[in-house]
Amino acid sequence: MFTYNFKYELKLLLRSSWIQLLTLLLLLLFVFASYNGKQKVDKRTADITSAQTVVDTSDKETLSILLAIEKGEDLNLSPWVTPTSPINIGNQNPRVAAMPANEMAFMSVGQSDIYTHYVLPKVSGDDFALNLSEMASPIQLLFGSFDLAFVVVYLLPLIVIAFSYNVLSEERERGSLKLLASQPISIRKWVFQKIGIRMFWISIMVLLATTVAFLLNDIKSFDGYVLFFVTCVIYMLFWFGLTFAVNIQIGKSTQNAFVLLGFWIVFVLLIPSIINQVSDVLYPVPSRNQLINEMREHKSEAEKKQDQILDNFLRDHPEYAVNNDANSKSFWHSYMASQKIVKEELQPLLSEFDNNLAKRQKWVNKLQWLSPAILVQQDLNTRAGTSKADYENYRQQILNFSNEWRDYFMPLLYNNQVFTSEHFSKLPIFQYKSDKSIINGYRLWGVLLLTSIVLVIVVITYKLRTKKEYSIIQ
Repeated sequence: MFTYNFKYELKLLLRSSWIQLLTLLLLLLFVFASYNGKQKVDKRTADITSAQTVVDTSDKETLSILLAIEKGEDLNLSPWVTPTSPINIGNQNPRVAAMPANEMAFMSVGQSDIYTHYVLPKVSGDDFALNLSEMASPIQLLFGSFDLAFVVVYLLPLIVIAFSYNVLSEERERGSLKLLASQPISIRKWVFQKIGIRMFWISIMVLLATTVAFLLNDIKSFDGYVLFFVTCVIYMLFWFGLTFAVNIQIGKSTQNAFVLLGFWIVFVLLIPSIINQVSDVLYPVPSRNQLINEMREHKSEAEKKQDQILDNFLRDHPEYAVNNDANSKSFWHSYMASQKIVKEELQPLLSEFDNNLAKRQKWVNKLQWLSPAILVQQDLNTRAGTSKADYENYRQQILNFSNEWRDYFMPLLYNNQVFTSEHFSKLPIFQYKSDKSIINGYRLWGVLLLTSIVLVIVVITYKLRTKKEYSIIQ
C-alpha cells in the first residue's frame, strides 16, 4: 500500500502546477540568497584588502624615509610627520586589525551587517572598541539581509505549510475521503505517509538547491555542506510535524492555513521579539553615545592637569623617569599619561557595558529553546562566523592588540629613543584567531529537542481512538 501511495503522490506532485511553482521558487530563493550572501562576503574581503593595501603603501614610503634619514640625508620634514618619532609611527602607520570571513560566511550575514570588519588601532586613539558598529540602513537592520539563513528560517516553513496544509482537508472537500477510508489503511497512517512523501520531495529539492548554492560559491567544505543540509531537514521535520497534527485535528483547509500561519508568527516572529524586548528591560546596555560623552568629559578634565598627571605617572613608573627631565618632556609625554588615567576612570562604565552585554546573551541563550527559528539562526550564524560571540571575540582581540601596540611605543617615547628601521621591522602584527569553542560548543540539540516534542505530539495524535477517525471521515 505504501508503494502505491508513494507512486501516486509523486505523480500528483509532478503534475501539480502549484507544487512545481513552489519547487521552482525554492530553488530560485536558495540560488539568489547564496549569491547575495557571496556579494556581502566579497565586499567585506575587498574592504579589508583595500585597507591593507593603503597600509602597505604607507609602510614602504615610511621605511624608505627612515633608511634615508639613517644614511644622513636631510629631508627637512616637519616634527609632526618625521618617522623617527615613535608616536608618529604609532599614529600614522597603524596595523590593520581585520576579521576575515570564513568559508561559510556567505550563508548567514548574521551580525556582519552591523559591525565593521577591520579597525586601525593607534597609539593615541581610543582603544575602547566602542566604534565597531558601522552606520547602516535602518530598513536593512529591521528586516535583515537576504541570505540563506533568512530563506531557511523565515521562508522555508512557509513553503512547508504551502505544501502540506490541506493534505487531508482537500480530500474531504473533494468528497473522496470516504472512498479512501474504505481502503485497507487508516486515515492517520495515510496522512502520515503523504506528509512524509512531501517532506522527502522538499528534502530532495533543498539538497539540490544547497548543492547548486555551494557550487556557485565554490565551497569545498563537505562538512559544512552536510551540516547545513541536516539543519534544514531537522527544521523542516519540526514544521512537518506541526502540519501533521493540524491536518488531523483541524477540519477545513482555510482553518489549517490560519492555524499554521499562527504557529509561524509565534515561533518565527513573536517569541524572538519578546525575548529581545525582555532582555532590553532586564539588562539595559549603556548607549555608545553616553560612553563617548563620558570619555570626552574625562579627557577634557585630564587635559587641564596633564603636567600633574605626568608627574604622578613617572612616579609610578620609575623606569621611565630616569630618562626624563623638564627639558625632555613633550606634549606626547603628558598626553599619553593622561590617556592612561582616562582609561582607568572609564573602566567601571566599560565594565558595566560588557557585563550587561554578557548577561543579555546569557538570557537569550537560556530562552532560545522556546523557538526553533532562534536555534537555527544561531546555529547558522555560528557556523558562518557571524554570531554575536564571534564579534565579541574579535572585539576582545582588538583590545588586546591595541594594548600591545601602545606598549611597544611607550618605552621608546618615555626613554626618548629614536625610532629606526630595525624597530619598524619588529612592529606588532594582528592575527585574528577564530574561537573554535564557539562552533564546537553549539549543536542542534535544541532543535532536536523541539522536534522530539513535536514527534511526541504526532504519535499521540496518531494513536487517537478509532472514534476520532470516524469523525474525521464525516
